[in-house]
Amino acid sequence: MSPSFLLAALPPPDLTGRVRAFRASHALRDAADTPHVTVKARSGLTGDLHWVPAARAVMAATAPLTLTVGGPAVFGNGSALFLRVESADLVRLHVALLDALRPARRFGYEGPHLTPHLSVALARRGLDLPALLPAAQAAFADLTDHPLTFTAQAVTLMRKPGPGAPYQPAGDWLLGTDGPPGLD
Repeated sequence: MSPSFLLAALPPPDLTGRVRAFRASHALRDAADTPHVTVKARSGLTGDLHWVPAARAVMAATAPLTLTVGGPAVFGNGSALFLRVESADLVRLHVALLDALRPARRFGYEGPHLTPHLSVALARRGLDLPALLPAAQAAFADLTDHPLTFTAQAVTLMRKPGPGAPYQPAGDWLLGTDGPPGLD
């Protein structure tokens, strides 16, 4: 099986640590192991990497992203427990990547209606995300009251070697430059 890829904005180290600590305290292990905000899901990001030059060009023309992270919630379809993220910059970059890459198929959540979020836990058999929500609300109460705003200077290429494995950072692409891609 070939690897899959996605493009993401990584949160600041202190928030990454908090999310990892929460996940560890609840024995959460899934593809969202590395805390991130997805900029472009895997559709069209094929293992042959033919999409890399087009993606690099879009990111070279894009200024750093401003993101604001708020409190936790569970998607209505029950697919994930997440921290809310507001970022018009991220949605604009997402749409620009869709326009440049023109994936043959894309996920229903992709497009200008994208809901940016930082997944804390993904749905799986035996995990009751709504029951886990109160613990997340307690752990991240400060973000509900005082959302965290940060600037992402780069988009990270995330690689998943195969089914059941987590996505892991494979390289950073600086925004607004032709900086080192981490993967050619």
